[in-house]
Amino acid sequence: MLDANWPDSWRGAFRIEMRAEAIGLAWRGWPVLPGAEPAAITAEGDDLTWRRPVPAQDNWRELTETHPHEVATWFGDDTHSLLVATGTVLDAIEVDDELGKAAARLLRATGHPAPIVAMPNGRWLFLTTVATSIPRELADQASIQWHGANGYIPLPPSPFQHGVVHWRVKPEVWGWQLPEATEVHDVLVRALAGDRTVAPVATLSTAA
Repeated sequence: MLDANWPDSWRGAFRIEMRAEAIGLAWRGWPVLPGAEPAAITAEGDDLTWRRPVPAQDNWRELTETHPHEVATWFGDDTHSLLVATGTVLDAIEVDDELGKAAARLLRATGHPAPIVAMPNGRWLFLTTVATSIPRELADQASIQWHGANGYIPLPPSPFQHGVVHWRVKPEVWGWQLPEATEVHDVLVRALAGDRTVAPVATLSTAA
């Protein structure tokens, strides 16, 4: 969340950046949503854990085709998180930091890195085209989450308690073309198995 000690000028700049990112994504056809700031929940003892941002409106599924001009109004004076719905334009596979780094190395070795988002809670999101399923090797892992139909993910620069969401690999690297889900899934399976070779994915195709 935004630091209460931030000067007003910083907070204002952050809101402007959030709004600009939301508008830009909306113009590219991504189903942008306004998100609420993470909410604190009490864990065992005196510790606090933090939920990730959730949609600011209960009818968020109805907002996924909103025109960019209206999207701009969502990110005005009130600071929101920036979310994107999954399952129509894009999907995401969420993994832990260790698997994320291993998979990113494999993708980078091919010369075709996928868009990757890193969250301050140590989780990574690999963005792909929409999939109908994921490999059992991934589905059976409790630490791996598939964000598909009726889901959503936070995008930069959404705030968390101890930082903001950021791009590890920006969509511009792909020319805003999302990599095929099956090929990214394959890389994640290989990374999960400890594979460090490049050959099976020497070239990755993309889809609009």
